[in-house]
Amino acid sequence: METGTMGGTGRPEWVGLPGGLLTLRRLLLLIWTVPLAAGTSLVLGLAVGPVWSAVGLFWLAVLAWGWVLLGRNWRSWRYAERADDLLISRGVLWRAQTVVPYGRMQLVEVTSGPLERRFGLASVQLHTAAAATDAKIPGLVPGEAERLRDRLTELGEARSAGL
Repeated sequence: METGTMGGTGRPEWVGLPGGLLTLRRLLLLIWTVPLAAGTSLVLGLAVGPVWSAVGLFWLAVLAWGWVLLGRNWRSWRYAERADDLLISRGVLWRAQTVVPYGRMQLVEVTSGPLERRFGLASVQLHTAAAATDAKIPGLVPGEAERLRDRLTELGEARSAGL
């Protein structure tokens, strides 16, 4: 059975994102918060007094909080390929589920910026006739992104030919 297709229960088989996206986002969090913590502590310690250097701990609290939130957000992303449409689910507090019918897809592209390429990641962007239903699946392994693009393009062409 193909990844993401319906199982015997009639429920879609959800596929989560690989861990590379979480690693990338957590690394970016470290790159921003650690220098901010050190800089804040140094500047306030020298300008106001040593006790004020403790304000730099605020950025370490932001780091800890962001670390947890990034993990929860990453776990919330998933997608499922069904017979007639693609489901994309995301969100922790505000959950969103996007249903993209194959016949409505106009363009499926795979994108990968410099950081994504460095971490071996790619994103699949789906464009439909209605701008509000455009959808994106970030942080996929390039091979899976290309497979998904080819499959969605094939299914889109087959469904739109029947219109």
